[in-house]
Formats: sequence, C-alpha cells, structure tokens
Amino acid sequence: MFEMASLVRSLQDRTEQALDVCLPSAATHPARLHEAMRHSALGGGKRLRPILVYATGRALGVSGKPLDAPACAVELIHVYSLIHDDLPAMDDDDLRRGKPTCHKAFDEATAILAGDAMQSLAFQILATDLHPADAPAARLKMIEILARASGSRGMAGGQAIDLASVGRDISFPELEDMHIHKTGALIRASVLLGALAAGPADAGVMDRLDRYAKCIGLAFQIRDDILDVEGDTATLGKKSGADIALEKPTYPALLGMEAAKEEARSLVEEAKGSLAAIGGQTDLLHWVADYVIGRIH
Repeated sequence: MFEMASLVRSLQDRTEQALDVCLPSAATHPARLHEAMRHSALGGGKRLRPILVYATGRALGVSGKPLDAPACAVELIHVYSLIHDDLPAMDDDDLRRGKPTCHKAFDEATAILAGDAMQSLAFQILATDLHPADAPAARLKMIEILARASGSRGMAGGQAIDLASVGRDISFPELEDMHIHKTGALIRASVLLGALAAGPADAGVMDRLDRYAKCIGLAFQIRDDILDVEGDTATLGKKSGADIALEKPTYPALLGMEAAKEEARSLVEEAKGSLAAIGGQTDLLHWVADYVIGRIH
C-alpha cells in the first residue's frame, strides 16, 4: 500500500512538472491570461485523469515520456471544464481545489478565456508531441477521442443535460446518461489515450479497458454526490451542499444514501473484474478503482 501511494504521488508530481512546462509562463504576453491559466491548472487537484493515463500505460508495458502529452491534455481539458462550471452562469462557485475559483481570483471574462485557451492547448500538445512519432494514426485517434469526449456528445453535452435537469425529477437511466457524458466521457478518454500512447492494442483489451473506465467514471460521480452531502468544505476544497442548494438531481437523492453507496461498490467490482483478462501490471488501475469510492475529497 505504501509503495502504491508513493507511486501515485510521483505521478502527481510528474503531471505537475509536465503541466508547468507546457503552460505558458506567467510573464508571457498576455500575462494576466497566462496567470489565470496557471492559477487554475497548477498546485492542486487529485490528477485522477493523468494518473489513469499513466496507469493504463503501465498495464500495457509503457511508462514515462510517451504518456506525458496525453496526461497533460486530459488534465487541461478537465481544468478548462472546472473553470467554466464554476462561472456564475453555471454552478456559481467561489472555491475550487482549496483556493478561489478563476473568476473570483481574476474576473469572469478572463476565466472564460483561460478555459478556452486551455482547451485549445490540450489539442496543440497532442498534435505536436513527438510521441508516438512513428504512429501518426494513433496521434489522430487520440485527438478524435479527446475531442469527442469534450464536446456535445461528451462532457459539454453532459453539462447541458445537467443544467436542464435542475429542479426536475429524473429517472435513474436519465441520471446515469447525464453522468456517462458529463463525468464519464473524459475518464474513459483518459484510459483510451493511455492505451493508444502505449502502442497497438488488441480490440478485446481496448473494450475491457473502456468498460473499466465507464464503471469507475460512474462510481466517481456517485462518490462526488455522496461527498456533497457527507463531506465538509475544508476537506473537499469546494463548497459542500452545493448540489442540494441548486436542486440538482443526484444519486443519493434518487436512490437513497445506502443504495447509492452500494451502486458505487458494485460498479467498482465490475470495473476490477474487467481487468482480469488483460494481464500486465494492472495494480495501479485496481488502486484507482478502490480510491474512487474511498476518497474523502
């Protein structure tokens, strides 16, 4: 357990260092925009999505440099989505990762532009990275997967469904569909990008990895919903009780707290079961699955 925790910390540090390199410096013109980007992207966060990129590469026998670009790309897309989600027109949050949200630390216009710039930077990184230099088809596939996961058929579409669901009673399939798009799409993309960066993979392996990612994406969201009720602002790094205040549909509200926890546990067991036939070092992927429902922030 100590060895795995040490590995996770090293990957979080690696992500931080890689992001520090790929983000423009705070002194680069236009300085205020770049300060806002760095404020939001550096110095905090679980780095779950980059860790999934590295964990998938590890399972398929690859580590290090080939995985840095996709790891940074998925994190930049994630951070851009957080900046925009926090805006007054969306969730209107004041705190993110234990510090003021981007629009509070700077202003709304700068926050919008910082999110826009990080989204385009993610694709620039994938398009220009030297790895995999000998596999342009894999590079194009990574760009396609990340674009789809970010857009109207992925994360942005999920956010639109979320906003349209506020104050409404929705069914369990509708709630699951919303989070497959809003939260799950980028988590699935993280795993698939890690697999593509590792080189050609058997279609069956890709399917099992995708199933793993779909399950932990939903389990992650259930845990988020639970923490919004049971967590506290100081530990979460963001305001607790926000979903209730905004009258958002959540798993505990729809299923009840105990049933929501059981659903999360069931999804994690299904996720780990999908790894059984993959082989390789899947220990970090197993760790992520357990972390998803055990985390406190």
